[in-house]
Amino acid sequence: MNANSWNLTLSTARLILRPQQPSDYESWYQGFANRLPPQHKYDEGLVDLARCDLQWFSELCQRHQKRALLDRDYIFGVFLRETNQHLGNIDLSTIRREENQWAILGYSIHNQYQRQGFGKEAVKAALIAGFETLNYHRIEAAINLDNEPSIALAKSVGMQKECMRSGFYYENEQWVDHFIYVALPSDLGLIEKPPVMTDDI
Repeated sequence: MNANSWNLTLSTARLILRPQQPSDYESWYQGFANRLPPQHKYDEGLVDLARCDLQWFSELCQRHQKRALLDRDYIFGVFLRETNQHLGNIDLSTIRREENQWAILGYSIHNQYQRQGFGKEAVKAALIAGFETLNYHRIEAAINLDNEPSIALAKSVGMQKECMRSGFYYENEQWVDHFIYVALPSDLGLIEKPPVMTDDI
């Protein structure tokens, strides 16, 4: 990452994770347009793409870049290595740096590509990069209490259930409890590092 752009790219056996670019528009659009109806309670399913033209998508990519450069959010598009098909998104959002080096993880795979291990593969790559490249020490995921697919994914990549936070997210016009799953570098067999303080960046 330099002063003008964020271009961190992660590679796995089947996937490429990287910042989305305007040239990804067709692949991104097809990923959303080809979604199936919701497959479970927390599957968003089909979405309205009426306003999502190339200009809208280009501006979205620019916003993602700005937020990464400010160390607020790092949003990766997840692409199939062989075809460049857009499979979903992974994001890491900074909660606090300084002595905590603390982030929250989000993940979403289009439902036509679920149950093929892509989510696990992408999330594990993002966690490793979060620790080794983005210098987080603690990465957590907040998951609805009955979201079994998301809980299973978190467990599969080595995240540990830490607690339940009451009224943690405002969803569907009410405050909702969430389980908190956490990963530290040691959970993935990585070396613990001291924090990179603001004045040192």
